Amino acid sequence: MASFPSPPLAAAAASAPPPRLAPGLSLAAAAAVRRSSLARRHSSVVLHPSALAAPANPLRCTHRRAVSPRLRRRTEALGAAAWSSAIGGGVGEERDGCLSCCRVGRRRGRPGLARFSPCALPHASGLSLHSGLSGAKVRHRHILHAAGPDEPHVASPTWSEPALDKPYEDQAIGREELEGFLNTPLPSHPKLVRGQLNNGLRYLILPNKVPANRFEAHMEVHVGSIDEEEDEQGIAHMIEHVAFLGSKKREKLLGTGARSNAYTDFHHTVFHIHSPTKTKEYGEDLLPSVLDALNEIAFHPKFSSSRVEKERRAILSELQMMNTIEYRVDCQLLQHLHSENKLSERFPIGLEEQIHKWDPDKIRRFHERWYYPANATLYLVGEIDDIPRAIREIEAVFEHTLPESEAAPMSTASPFGAMASLFAPKLPGGLAASLTGERSPAVDKIKPVKRERQAIRPPVEHKWSLPGVSQDAKPPAIFQHELIQSFSINMFCKIPVSQVQTYKDLRSVLMKRIFLSALHFRINTRYKSSNPPFTSVELDHSDSGREGCTVTTLTVTAEPQNWRSAIKVAVHEVRRLKEFGVTMGEMTRYMDALIKDSEQLAMMIDSVPSVDNLDFIMESDALGHTVMDQLQGHESLLAVAETVTLEEVNTVGAEVLEFISDYGKPNAPLPAAIVACVPKKVHIDGVGETYFEIHPEGITDSIKAGLEEHIYPEPELEVPKELITQSQLEDLKLQCKPSFASLSEEENVVKIFDNETGITQRRLSNGISINYKITQNEARVGVMRLIVGGGRATEDSESKGSVIVGVRTLSEGGCVGNFSREQVELFCVNNLINCSLESNEEFIFMEFRFALRDNGMRAAFQLLHMVLEHNVWLEDAFDRATQLYLSYYRSIPKSLERSTAHKLMLAMLNHDERFVEPSPHSLQKLTLQSVKDAVMNQFVGDNMEVSIVGDFTEEEVESCVLDYLGTVFIKDTDERACAYIAGPAPNRWGFATEGNDLFNVIRNSSGDDQVSESANSDLTGRKHIDVRNHSLFFGITLSLLAEIINSRLFTTVRDSMGLTYDVSFELNLFDKLDLGWYVIAVTSTPGKVHKAVDACKGVLRGLHSNRIVERELDREISCIKELTMLYESATIEDLYLAYEHLKVDESSLFACIGIAGAESGEEITDDELDTGLHGMGPVGGRGLSTMTRPTT
Repeated sequence: MASFPSPPLAAAAASAPPPRLAPGLSLAAAAAVRRSSLARRHSSVVLHPSALAAPANPLRCTHRRAVSPRLRRRTEALGAAAWSSAIGGGVGEERDGCLSCCRVGRRRGRPGLARFSPCALPHASGLSLHSGLSGAKVRHRHILHAAGPDEPHVASPTWSEPALDKPYEDQAIGREELEGFLNTPLPSHPKLVRGQLNNGLRYLILPNKVPANRFEAHMEVHVGSIDEEEDEQGIAHMIEHVAFLGSKKREKLLGTGARSNAYTDFHHTVFHIHSPTKTKEYGEDLLPSVLDALNEIAFHPKFSSSRVEKERRAILSELQMMNTIEYRVDCQLLQHLHSENKLSERFPIGLEEQIHKWDPDKIRRFHERWYYPANATLYLVGEIDDIPRAIREIEAVFEHTLPESEAAPMSTASPFGAMASLFAPKLPGGLAASLTGERSPAVDKIKPVKRERQAIRPPVEHKWSLPGVSQDAKPPAIFQHELIQSFSINMFCKIPVSQVQTYKDLRSVLMKRIFLSALHFRINTRYKSSNPPFTSVELDHSDSGREGCTVTTLTVTAEPQNWRSAIKVAVHEVRRLKEFGVTMGEMTRYMDALIKDSEQLAMMIDSVPSVDNLDFIMESDALGHTVMDQLQGHESLLAVAETVTLEEVNTVGAEVLEFISDYGKPNAPLPAAIVACVPKKVHIDGVGETYFEIHPEGITDSIKAGLEEHIYPEPELEVPKELITQSQLEDLKLQCKPSFASLSEEENVVKIFDNETGITQRRLSNGISINYKITQNEARVGVMRLIVGGGRATEDSESKGSVIVGVRTLSEGGCVGNFSREQVELFCVNNLINCSLESNEEFIFMEFRFALRDNGMRAAFQLLHMVLEHNVWLEDAFDRATQLYLSYYRSIPKSLERSTAHKLMLAMLNHDERFVEPSPHSLQKLTLQSVKDAVMNQFVGDNMEVSIVGDFTEEEVESCVLDYLGTVFIKDTDERACAYIAGPAPNRWGFATEGNDLFNVIRNSSGDDQVSESANSDLTGRKHIDVRNHSLFFGITLSLLAEIINSRLFTTVRDSMGLTYDVSFELNLFDKLDLGWYVIAVTSTPGKVHKAVDACKGVLRGLHSNRIVERELDREISCIKELTMLYESATIEDLYLAYEHLKVDESSLFACIGIAGAESGEEITDDELDTGLHGMGPVGGRGLSTMTRPTT
């Protein structure tokens, strides 16, 4: 239960991300690959020529109960947060554990650009530009209002004088009419209810139907690590632990289906419960119990000595766990970014030496100062139909908790305004403390603690990066560490938060988004024909409620040897965009994409999960933004979009980039910090490991050199409206004659619809299997996935890594047919398509997420057709993919977790490289042709399956399937062979080919003692049938036998011997004819087919020598029931029965131990790492890894 100062934004600096996790075709808009920078900010524009995926957060809370906490999903957007896509969470029991560790994990992006959709994007305003300009009145529904810029948890909107002196100019219809419209307040969320109790507790209630019959209850206390004094660093986090885990009322919710957790940040502490609306057994309302638990946790905790000691040990363990390179890099960035205030040193986890010292009284006094109703806000979001009743429940539980009279009043006005508290810091109690700045323990014990409440959250003073503000420039800072693998540099700019409360504010956000979106495509277009010197370039401009500022960050990552060129390219492109601006085509394109995505979000208004709505409201309130729903947001965006001009877009956007483009000029905004994170040693081919030298002057010189290079305007790029024209499609249909074929050879069935699942199955004449399901879970949205069997399992000893590198090569190129990567990406932007291409050990798969407006589904199918039929393989893309995996492999020894897991996998799988990253030796053997063949040879008709789910009609999806998948020409493999092995069998009722009744044979051979009653019951009352006397005996036993033989064929012939990819055993049993037969079908290559046939015969004849065991029979008896019924019917005994099949004995287990610290081993070379362990060996540089093998 700790809090990190930030997500692992510098993970790329610490180690290259696992390429296997990267979405291959990063074909979505500028927001398709996003990252949260420093804080949980909103709206970043990410520029990835390599489309690197963010690494998974390695930090996980190891709370006592060892259950992974629910990841908190934070909305992300520029200015105001965007609504996240509706991804429902599972319903389960409570999970204890500290959310703070991983709550800011990365999210997968929505398609298109509208993650930006300023949340400020909201429902029934009915306002358009024309009505606004014509003087129509905007009706605002009355809502109880409590939160606003004057509330203690709202970031300061204060700007310095230089910023206020800039006039705002508008060139549009009538200036006065336009200004009147733009200054109109944005509409408030029509369903959001706000209120405040007499004791000062604020509450917000929002009815929401997803997920059904559940609600979120979050208690936000406006105190965090920033409020701690010098001797209290980490005490807010300690209180979070003690209060949450010490609550008896929270424990009573166990078993109700409720989940709860807590986290601490700079500016607040949050306790939250995700609960069903009623108990399952008796249908009792759970809201009172949930509120009662939150009341006890937040305001009435028990600080017993035993609980404090228990949590002290947990926090110290958590502190040790967090000390990863990613955490260290994050701390470095925050320390330099906020060097002028307490944010640089008040990390929520605290200081170890202080955590050891606090006694319960010390902790209790901090709680008494800050944890009271007037300094807290309660959020309720979920299926709450009776709001008046919910308010009465809130009043009943909280009304008598610490009346307002006992709370500290808000600070009164001063000549310095809202920032007065920043210039007049609080003095601790006692005369001695007043003079020395130290607290007197004696005074603490006898004097009542005054309750405190900050007017501005967080209560810190920033040095703004504004034009004309006089301050000394900071030299670039360098953080060098042996565990960092890549070079990264961050240039930061800090300005006050611009609250989004009027149409003018929203308009500014929109213009910034359009401007910054262009940079992603500029970078790709500029360096599409050669390997870029950088790994990624990201520009993030976002608000942070936790830090109380808006931060713009330029992040450049590169291989260490390319760092100078990478900096030059990044700043050169920034300056070019700032000087020449976006083109009219770019503005039109990104504006249209934003509006389309905003419309898509508005259509999903009733499917947004409660937790996403709640997180969005909480962050918007912290920033002082107006909260709107998705429909209001879309209507507001449409209204301001009509007023935007190209000149204003370029003017507003240029101001964001001045701290980079005008670096070094007089009166230019100074960067808040420039921080480079670099390795201590780098690998040089032919030389080995050498020390990496870098100096602040070199960084400054590279920035200036990039800014001095010649620049020229961006040419307009032609964006295709379609990838396959209608005439081309007609020619394809005439040539291929697409149609649906029979699903099985035995029966002429071309379509199967499953009533239970709603899935329709089809098969195209070229062999591609089709599944689709019509659903309205997300309005007018579709998802399509192509699965190709094979994956890395098809790699042989001479082609290790060929599949994974080949898939990455195809994604790096991103071209199809005659269209460049940039044209394909912009085609996806225009059609709101998000595409990824990935591979694993078993499959290659492509996934498309698309909107169904404006022929979006046809566009997605066109793209899939082009990838299958007209893929382009580029040498430079192959080089980038190879370099990426080489870099990742060399970074393995620098991570204790990854090196430990790598050695474990090598030992467990007998050094089979298909299940780990390819080694440098294997990568050197690969060629562009070999990786292309490894991938494309798997794209065979009957080896491909396409599944589509979405809000479409049957006619729409089947038309697209026939037009674009039915016209795919499936190429046969170069070498192919097949064989069949057949033999006789009895019919379904036990009659053999000679007409013999086999039941008589059984009875004569069994004897009288084998004949039993037709049925009996066990102690549970379940009936057991005497199968041998049943007329279906042969039908049942032969079908089970077929499954067992199939399983053995697959295990032996395919997996163990590698003689085939496809082998099957099938039975043909008749009802009236006295015969039947079986057939083994095997496909292979000409060189292996004879061995495959012999192996199949061996399996078939080997059932006597290798007898069937009970586990095979149990495994092959399949029961197809509803999943819910299976879950509800499962008992503890059933779970133990499954457990018995797990191999947990000493001879089967592998064990691997990683040790970090003083006992670390010596560094090892690539060859030593490739060799792996033979019993035991060093991890390299940072730890020792030991391993045991099973003895046989």
